[in-house]
Amino acid sequence: MKKHNGMRPQDIVLLMGILSLPQKNNKQLAEILLISESEVSESLYRSEYAGLIDNVKSKNINKLALSDLLFYGLKYVFPVRPKGIGRGIATAHSASPLKNMLVFDENYIWELENGDLRGQIIEPLYPKFPLIAQENEKLYELLSLIDAIRIGSGRMASIAKEELQKRLNGLW
Repeated sequence: MKKHNGMRPQDIVLLMGILSLPQKNNKQLAEILLISESEVSESLYRSEYAGLIDNVKSKNINKLALSDLLFYGLKYVFPVRPKGIGRGIATAHSASPLKNMLVFDENYIWELENGDLRGQIIEPLYPKFPLIAQENEKLYELLSLIDAIRIGSGRMASIAKEELQKRLNGLW
């Protein structure tokens, strides 16, 4: 067993990738998630050590442990604060599915040069989120819901948790 030095943001991305993509091997996951194969492998070992997956080969996600991490720990381990106004793509309550459920005056975005929305910039959990999100709608929804939990309080976080739980349970 490899030494565990704590979870990293790309570990969350990888777990969401496993949930949202048809079962892929490490090479395919690396290509889709824009990380190296060695990062995929290291991430899988960290997730196995933390009890978030059963084992590295099967990549079976322990959904109860993952939901505990996402719902109760994520906003403390990977906090976020808006950092100004810019252009980018929607996240949190400004993206699907929450944009159809909640109304806010301000948009939250991941900054992206060719983005189509103006709003408050949220630093993504992982820098390549905007690029990854543009290629996979299901993964984009998961990542946006995670941002709603990281930044939201009250109603936004509560609804984001409900929506994320549906997706963790396969009710997509």
